[in-house]
Amino acid sequence: MTAGTSARLPNLREKGRIMSASEIERTLVRLAHEIVEKNNGVQDLILVGIKRRGVPLAARLGKLIEQIEKNPAAVGTLDITLYRDDLSTVGASPVIHKTTPLGVDIVGKNVILVDDVLYTGRTIRAAMDALFDHGRPRRVQLCVLIDRGHRELPIEAAFVGRTVQTSDLEIIEVRLTEIDKEEQVMLVERTA
Repeated sequence: MTAGTSARLPNLREKGRIMSASEIERTLVRLAHEIVEKNNGVQDLILVGIKRRGVPLAARLGKLIEQIEKNPAAVGTLDITLYRDDLSTVGASPVIHKTTPLGVDIVGKNVILVDDVLYTGRTIRAAMDALFDHGRPRRVQLCVLIDRGHRELPIEAAFVGRTVQTSDLEIIEVRLTEIDKEEQVMLVERTA
């Protein structure tokens, strides 16, 4: 489910806002500090955002980390066509564009894979496969804005903005200014 669709699709209804723009910003600041602390700074650190909404989140985290450390962290992009909760409504497995460059060299580096929502774990597993097609990092850690549970695979995030317990009928919509022209995290529910 892409962000913002609840207003357009009659079988979805908004249940409430989980995070406001200021809550998202505060959460990203906290996550940036946690990443720096757990990795002892930014040396050999690379943030890789999973398209779509992981990309602006990785870019924001990179800017925050640079403000904290006064030294930039490299930021790359991993292009996976299907992402997040779309798996249940569009298809069984994400399609990965293996020819798309990351924009950074990950060999021997500490990679932070960044995504908006962790759900079943299938997108992250596919993203890790794609990541390793680009080389072998020293370590891979996962950072997500929202962990909603319902894991089908043994995937766990090292850095979590917020954990939100959901039912199978509920969907988390992360709406970011860079993509959606609005900034909030919403809980929506399938009604039919």
